[in-house]
Amino acid sequence: MIVVWIVLGVIVLVAIAGVISYNRFVTQRNLIKDAWANIDTELRRRYDLIPNLVATVQGYAAHEREVFESVTEARTRAIGATAVGDQATAENEITRGLRQLMAVAEAYPDLKANQNMLALQEELTSTENKIAFARQAFNDAAASYNIRREVFPANTVAGMFGFKEAALLETPEAERVAPKVSFQ
Repeated sequence: MIVVWIVLGVIVLVAIAGVISYNRFVTQRNLIKDAWANIDTELRRRYDLIPNLVATVQGYAAHEREVFESVTEARTRAIGATAVGDQATAENEITRGLRQLMAVAEAYPDLKANQNMLALQEELTSTENKIAFARQAFNDAAASYNIRREVFPANTVAGMFGFKEAALLETPEAERVAPKVSFQ
């Protein structure tokens, strides 16, 4: 009779541990979704800034049409992206385009001194910082979830209930290289 109670106790403890593990996975998955929503909020803010920035620079540098089209097309792709990987790729294109746009702006002293341009640059810089912070929070949440998903005994629960690996937002190899500065 005591053996039955011990076996029953072990089964109850395993069931309770399984429920707790499952609930932690659900919590972590929702934290990842929340972190992505925070990124999305900042990206929307960025998307709203881009047309104003393009219009301001366009007034001074109308002949730089290729740069404006590149930024506008990247923005359109980013807005339409649905998967995390597609979104990351589109956002990297926007970042490259914005760098080109800022380089064009630097070539026009009147534009650099324009109050509207200065305000837009400040707003964009603030937004880019918020996006970077939100991306880091997303990757932290995803990494924590992925680690938990792979360790025993949580990996058993993850496998039983189909908890998939969370994608991380990565910087493309080309953007990992430090820019070269020359004072010639």
